[in-house]
Amino acid sequence: MTLRAQALAGFERAVQAADPARALARALQHSPFPAADPGGRQIVIALGKAAMAMAGEALKHLGPGAGVIVVTNYENAADLAGAEVFASGHPVPDANGLRAGQAVSAALRGAGAADRVIALISGGGSALLPAPAAGLSLEDKARVNQLLLAGGLEITKMNLIRQSLSQLKGGGMARLAAPSALTGYILSDVIGDDLRTIASGPTVAPLGNRAEARRLLEEAGIWPELPASVRAHLCAPEDQAENLPQTQNLLIGSNRQSLGAIASGSDYPAEIAEDPLVGDVADAAELILRAAHSAAPGSCLIWGGETTVTLRGNGRGGRNQELALRVALAGEQALAGRNWVFLSGGTDGRDGPTDAAGGLVDGGSAARMRAAGADPERLLANNDSYAALAASGDLVISGASGTNVADVQILILGA
Repeated sequence: MTLRAQALAGFERAVQAADPARALARALQHSPFPAADPGGRQIVIALGKAAMAMAGEALKHLGPGAGVIVVTNYENAADLAGAEVFASGHPVPDANGLRAGQAVSAALRGAGAADRVIALISGGGSALLPAPAAGLSLEDKARVNQLLLAGGLEITKMNLIRQSLSQLKGGGMARLAAPSALTGYILSDVIGDDLRTIASGPTVAPLGNRAEARRLLEEAGIWPELPASVRAHLCAPEDQAENLPQTQNLLIGSNRQSLGAIASGSDYPAEIAEDPLVGDVADAAELILRAAHSAAPGSCLIWGGETTVTLRGNGRGGRNQELALRVALAGEQALAGRNWVFLSGGTDGRDGPTDAAGGLVDGGSAARMRAAGADPERLLANNDSYAALAASGDLVISGASGTNVADVQILILGA
């Protein structure tokens, strides 16, 4: 295969390794769904970009009379016999997500001691299920989310803030489900697999409190731009108990498993980076170029992570597309004379508010952009990586994958 074909094949293996139905089926072999007590029933909440596949597998293992609610993104939503499916907005919450949050909250509040609540959690759930805290509106939550996405905060900090503004995040599902016991089966989309961060941790203790959220917003310079109702809420005393009711949470899949799948099928000796690729995309691009300089010809370097983009323009793109564009521009000179390709893609098949999963660039990408009449440097300054990669034919468009275990990056250096 060509280097480009090898990189795409590696990306496909990464997505396949994160198949949510297979991950849940494996987990149920040793940790089956808890049965309800006499007179009770199983209540299933499937939340996130992998919710459809997880719910479909769950229906094969549930007892009679189980209630199933699925909340997922528009691209992945479909009819599912035996379940009530809600499609909602991502990355910015919308009115359909609010209705989903109301339905989930009602189901949890209706759970009794004889019932068992089963939560199937995957990435994207934070935005898909808005349940504003008392005194806040959906518009408030959407405004906060827009500011967080534009501010370049890393995911853990964003989720701490989101938890402080929600009834369901940061253990909210477990609180509402009490006195019913809750068991969570979680597909991780975050590096390090901190369960408090995945989908903003609806079944686990929160990352922090309101005072910490306020401090993060002040440090990011976002505090003055927040709606007055949000500032008032974050200045109010805490009203949630620190200890959660009875819960059990099981990790069933992660980014690291997908990186292993890339390496196992590589045509060249592969090395998985120990440290995740996080932080600003500009810094990540420099790290990748440094690694390329010291790597031998005929090698494959693999990263997993979730970078951030600070918005300075009004173009279209996402963190994976911008990272690919930055590597293409820097690599044009830094890797001149070498045969190389670089792919950065989101395993969910969606990078930012676009139809692309990411980008696949090589030593000729920047030249192809200019030959097509595009100015890649100007487009990068406007955060318009989608237009630049479209001009060079370097967009990776795979369609929504139905899963999400964060991002993967593949650098292949030809022999």
